[in-house]
Amino acid sequence: MHMAAAQRVWTVEDVLALPDDGNRYELIDGGLLVSPAPRLPHQAAVFAMQQALHAYLSMQPLGYDFHAPADLRFGPATLVQPDVFVAPPVDGKRPKEWVDISTLLLVVEIVSPSSALNDRMIKRTLYQRVGIPDYWIVDLSARRVERWRPSDARAEVGTGSISWRPFGSSAPLVLDLPAFFREVWDED
Repeated sequence: MHMAAAQRVWTVEDVLALPDDGNRYELIDGGLLVSPAPRLPHQAAVFAMQQALHAYLSMQPLGYDFHAPADLRFGPATLVQPDVFVAPPVDGKRPKEWVDISTLLLVVEIVSPSSALNDRMIKRTLYQRVGIPDYWIVDLSARRVERWRPSDARAEVGTGSISWRPFGSSAPLVLDLPAFFREVWDED
């Protein structure tokens, strides 16, 4: 009789003790996710997205934009490093340490072939479960953004534009997706 091997349950401390070897280590419900260093278009998308969020948040000061690497904890067996994210103020100020951040206003993952399953299933389920109001999956190949909210059974898919209006804002961020993808792919 063949018996399945017991799968290791990782902790945040286990992951933080791993060597800095260029991989991104994340932990969701005790399961280790390992991603290789991102490709250049991925990083161009991270930069462009963070620029758009930073400009918006300078006019609508409701939070702070950050990008990976980051060690965000959602319990003793969950540690994530979103590509781009917005955290609310902590005691009215910019968070000082990753452990100060207990919730997020927006999470953006730039999907790649090596991360698609994790981004679309494992991370999406986590972000919905912990109540992240907006989770965007940016698909560079398809030139679209999938938006997920906590109660969604299906994604809202944007190809022309996507907007984000966090609670307390007086105007939304409207991201022109064709222009965003032209910038990422360095097209005229």
